[in-house]
Amino acid sequence: MSVQSQILNLFKDLQQEHGIAFLFISHDMAVVYHLAHDVVVMKSGTIVEQASKADFFANPKHAYSRELLSAVPDIGNTRRRNRAHQTVTA
Repeated sequence: MSVQSQILNLFKDLQQEHGIAFLFISHDMAVVYHLAHDVVVMKSGTIVEQASKADFFANPKHAYSRELLSAVPDIGNTRRRNRAHQTVTA
């Protein structure tokens, strides 16, 4: 985990120092939260949601987005995760 964290921090430093952008593809929502400014969610090759990071994590619109977020283990914020999961399954 330490090496991953160092690489992610290097990406952030490069973004800030050089003003460059990355197209970063991941299923790891914690990593997406750490790196992204904007989030695009694809399902079966089709874009199903696009939003700023703040909007996406605060209020995901698409059921698949909520599914992705509810699958993230979140020890510190269990209530939010369960509410997102209930929204998907309801």
